[in-house]
Amino acid sequence: MSYSRLPAFVLGFHGCERRLADRVVARREHLKPSENEYDWLGHGIYFWENNPARALTWAKAHAERAAKISKAFEPAVVGAIIDLGKWLDLLNAASIDLVEQAYEHMKRVRDKEGVPLPSNENLSGNGDYLLRKLDCAVINFLHDTSAEDEPFDSVRAAFVEGGPIYKNAGFRRKNHIQICVQPTTKSSA
Repeated sequence: MSYSRLPAFVLGFHGCERRLADRVVARREHLKPSENEYDWLGHGIYFWENNPARALTWAKAHAERAAKISKAFEPAVVGAIIDLGKWLDLLNAASIDLVEQAYEHMKRVRDKEGVPLPSNENLSGNGDYLLRKLDCAVINFLHDTSAEDEPFDSVRAAFVEGGPIYKNAGFRRKNHIQICVQPTTKSSA
């Protein structure tokens, strides 16, 4: 089995703008999927697993970037109970193998078409690949090529991010588990 299908409900937290959070909680609007070419787990709606503080930290950082271009953005967090459904669990060896196979398949297709692979980019020089164009392309390719089968509802992965919390630490300041719910999936958000 290359994916998990066990009952798996998790608490997810989505950093966003206050007005959107209010509309989502009032059920007047739904969260929209991210479709950036650099999304870490492909296109979908992103949540920090069991980590509202990390979602708020992200929203605050986004607010700072928005302020630089004179855009109002009041940081907020929306919580959700997420049924992962058929999920690609990148903490599971079989799922990791499936993503590796998708990469190899995508590489063969692109080589044959003469299309170069995108690359992940380390903007800060500290080992954090924040723009994950290659990873995004591979996950999206996996979704697209498995679409004739039952598609994945969500992707879950752990990320080691940020500087060490003390000298020679193996623990990083921004470590987290992220969940990406596919747009066709219904969640409690």
